[in-house]
Amino acid sequence: MKGVTRRQFLRSSSLGLGLGLAGGLAGCAASMKGDFAPKSGRRVVVIGGGWGGATAARYVRMADPSIEVYLIEPNKEFVSCPFSNLVLSGLRTIESLTQPYDGLRRRGVKFIHESVTAIEPDAKRVRVGEGYLAYDRLVVSPGIDFQWEQIEGLPAVKDTVLHAWKAGPQTVELARQIQAMPDGGNFVLTVPPVAYRCPPGPYERICQVAWYLKTNKPKSKVIVLDANQNIVSKTALFRAAWQAYPNIDYRASNKVTGIDTSTREVRTDFDKVKYDVLNLIPPQRAGAIAVQADLVGADKRWCEVDHVTYESAKQKGIHVVGDATIGLPVPKSGNVANNMGKAAALSIVSLLNGQTVPIMPPGNTCYSWVSDREAIAVVNAYKIENGKVVQIEQKLTPAQSASVAQRAEGWRQSIWADMLS
Repeated sequence: MKGVTRRQFLRSSSLGLGLGLAGGLAGCAASMKGDFAPKSGRRVVVIGGGWGGATAARYVRMADPSIEVYLIEPNKEFVSCPFSNLVLSGLRTIESLTQPYDGLRRRGVKFIHESVTAIEPDAKRVRVGEGYLAYDRLVVSPGIDFQWEQIEGLPAVKDTVLHAWKAGPQTVELARQIQAMPDGGNFVLTVPPVAYRCPPGPYERICQVAWYLKTNKPKSKVIVLDANQNIVSKTALFRAAWQAYPNIDYRASNKVTGIDTSTREVRTDFDKVKYDVLNLIPPQRAGAIAVQADLVGADKRWCEVDHVTYESAKQKGIHVVGDATIGLPVPKSGNVANNMGKAAALSIVSLLNGQTVPIMPPGNTCYSWVSDREAIAVVNAYKIENGKVVQIEQKLTPAQSASVAQRAEGWRQSIWADMLS
């Protein structure tokens, strides 16, 4: 590697674990025709500027500045899904979770604020508009998309029934709807079957909405329709937290099968449930571009990868990181995506330089806010054994506390710096 030593690289990596066209190309994709940025040296292209993709772009440039890096991301700013549940309770604004990509630009990452329409592995290029961009190695970090068709009636109304599972405009609109809901109304939240992005996320959201309603609309209820048999993450800690919220009506093994917006009802196998405000989180799969490129496995949902290099099991030269991977046993979390991005970046730099690929097991730290000032957390440690990820330790906070919430704030600042600076 050039630019930094492996020791320096790994020292910088520990921050996130413990806690030419320099500005890029943007504008109308239709104006991009043919080979719109001819390759003059080694190039890595990254699709997706979230927790995994932004980290991969940063760490490739940090490890070897001679490698050109393009990051293709439609959004011009990064918006964090972790902490976005606090927007629903009014404890945060979406602006507080929004960060510029200026730090990556300063590192020489070149941006294209468009969507990739196709990946062509044989030609080693990606399609953008009417043009294409060639690569030596490709990182695909597309996040998740939704399986709308699994819920009867949802495809026709998917633009108006809010999931707010990608932080942004829907988060703001769902917060507005909660604030406008009459006292005595029902807020209905649906939890999809595993696997889905951020296992504890729905249960943190339940806490935040329940806290807001208890404080501002004490006659209202939070009705939870969980497709799973039990709370799937931090179970005992969430159960304890919910003791403070008698307005929570939690119903396990209640998979949503249909929706009727004209009667404001959702259907399960057992019942019809009326709502005033609905937060329907659909079943999930890897982002659309991963499906289009045939990177998903036999389940047609998630991408199988080599857990050392994060190279696709189906397409050589393409590395998949973040929520789109099968990931097991690691969860689909921001911290895991960040760690995958680092491991993929170091692997790519090593492969391009003809060096031995180091083994970098992932780690995971995940905080969940259970009130306006208290949080809980889990920390997972893993190792790589025979090419597979094996969990070696899990630690949970003994109880919710304000000190855990303070640590969450410190973690947020350090990991954002690790991704975006």
